[in-house]
Amino acid sequence: MNRTTLSLIAGATALAAVTGFAAVSAPDPEAAGQRTGAAATLPVERTGLLCPRPSTSDLAETTYTSFTPVTEGADGKGTAVLRSAAQQSAPDENENENEDAEGEDEKDGETTEKGDKDAAKDDKADRPVLQLKEPGKPVSAEADGADAPALVGTADGRFASGWTAQQTTEVAAGTGRGLQGVACSAADTQFWFPGASTDDSRTDYIHLTNPDDSAAVVDIELYGKDGELETTVGEGITVKPRSAEPVLLSTLTAEKQTDVTVHVVVRSGRVGAAVQALDDETGGDWLPASADPSGRLVLPGIPKDAKAVRLVAFTPGDADVDLKVRLAAPSGLITPAGNETLHLKGGMTAAFDLGELTRGEAGSLVLTAPDGSVPVVAAVRVLRGEEGKQESAFIPAARPIETRATALDNTAKGTTLSVTAPEGGAEIKVTASAGTEGGTPQTKTYSIKSGTTQDIEAPVPAGLKGGYALTVETRSGGPVYASRTLASTEGGVPYFTVQPLPDDRGMVAVPDASEDLSVLQR
Repeated sequence: MNRTTLSLIAGATALAAVTGFAAVSAPDPEAAGQRTGAAATLPVERTGLLCPRPSTSDLAETTYTSFTPVTEGADGKGTAVLRSAAQQSAPDENENENEDAEGEDEKDGETTEKGDKDAAKDDKADRPVLQLKEPGKPVSAEADGADAPALVGTADGRFASGWTAQQTTEVAAGTGRGLQGVACSAADTQFWFPGASTDDSRTDYIHLTNPDDSAAVVDIELYGKDGELETTVGEGITVKPRSAEPVLLSTLTAEKQTDVTVHVVVRSGRVGAAVQALDDETGGDWLPASADPSGRLVLPGIPKDAKAVRLVAFTPGDADVDLKVRLAAPSGLITPAGNETLHLKGGMTAAFDLGELTRGEAGSLVLTAPDGSVPVVAAVRVLRGEEGKQESAFIPAARPIETRATALDNTAKGTTLSVTAPEGGAEIKVTASAGTEGGTPQTKTYSIKSGTTQDIEAPVPAGLKGGYALTVETRSGGPVYASRTLASTEGGVPYFTVQPLPDDRGMVAVPDASEDLSVLQR
């Protein structure tokens, strides 16, 4: 094998180590633009997503949506399939042995009732919950009640670059009533969730989904206002192959605390993780993982009509830190009166009530540690509506959109796209896809001024039928952060859910074949 081939294999190996599911194949010179000595940017050719179980309520109505934007240079073939995690679970070995023993007693040519049921079961297991037909057009599926499953999915070829999936659930009554939404995510080995709770008024689950053929072993650490909470069964939790495991946080500790930071560490394997936070009085929503601990955090897209904003923050180390707090408003960065600086003690969860922070204008929180020297994770809990008819949602610290990101399940009314550029002006392109049942894509370009947050009037597909996707692409300027809010009103209660838009990591830089990548093998 020559040196060029070895270099390409080294690059692909390094990529797989970083991205988990994501993978690319070696480019041909024409696809790479024949750029000698420089990295070529190419579409990812394989990726995976995990969606947690939507609800335990019999009144839940869930919509799953899947979408891949059209990507120049993507492979001409491929698939994007989401299947039930339960249907993909590895069979029990003893069950197989019993079936073999029963099969020995059956006469040749006979079709037993058991065989018919097994065949039907296998057929159902192979049937996808959701499968894309073409890039640029989203597809959706609906499921009612508590039987809606967690999903495990993979995409390859022309569907892999930018593949996004979302589940949106409406619960009519009971604990967690309201609108709950979460973007399906990739598997990883570590997650931080500031903003969870073990209080009696909350029912918070950490949902763990294992996409692989071997079991994953997970530790769950809880941190409250005085430090780490004593847990009874938080260590060595086994998540079976290709299955989902919801863990009720209040069963892990006897301590009841309003504000808790959850740290998920995977000892063996990898999982997808998300917290479902349900409240007796104020509904509930999904709490996605915060961006990695950092000395600078951005929490984008706090609704302009927020009645209460509660910030929960945590620093993993022993060092204390004074966080500088600023609000990126439509007019620029401002300092909230009375909350200019927030003090965090090392290893302890801290919560701060910021009140009606946005005061009728779009806003995003920007948190900064002195010199960026102390890493922090953070999230806010937002309430909308009047007393007695309030609904809640969560916004964690987000990662920037480096190239492209997509929000799904949008509607012509009730969708708000909020974009912030805290460090410098930026230009973005926003594309509204075709609808799930019809419509023509539309595109608009926007300029976001430095230090501001803008609730932009996003395009809507012409002749829209069904839901549609909004894809945000960065064109120029500084880092861009964004979130999407879905809202409706039911019985006087303002149902809503907010999802930050992480970069879809649909493109990857692949070194030229002539480069020496031996450093990656050290």
